[in-house]
Amino acid sequence: MSGSPLKQLGALGQSVWLDYLRRDLMASGELRRLIEENGLRGMTWNPSIFEKAIADSHDYDEDIRALALKGEGVEKFNRPFDKLMQTQAQRSPRSLTGEP
Repeated sequence: MSGSPLKQLGALGQSVWLDYLRRDLMASGELRRLIEENGLRGMTWNPSIFEKAIADSHDYDEDIRALALKGEGVEKFNRPFDKLMQTQAQRSPRSLTGEP
């Protein structure tokens, strides 16, 4: 059996999923590479994963600032957080096709 270990798992009927998603993973092309070269079959994504992505990078700073300038302050954080999550979810599939 040749190919990456993850593709070998796929050949044996196992679907490898990524329990992590961050904007730079998509923007850099790394997500596409994981799919094409390693046989990644899916991703899970939830508020905890998204919160970690926000905390561990500066990828979302501009969006958070823009929401704050619109008056979406800390007392209304759930709404901007939901907006960021929605934007991220919409960008995920597009990053695979090269769309912005």
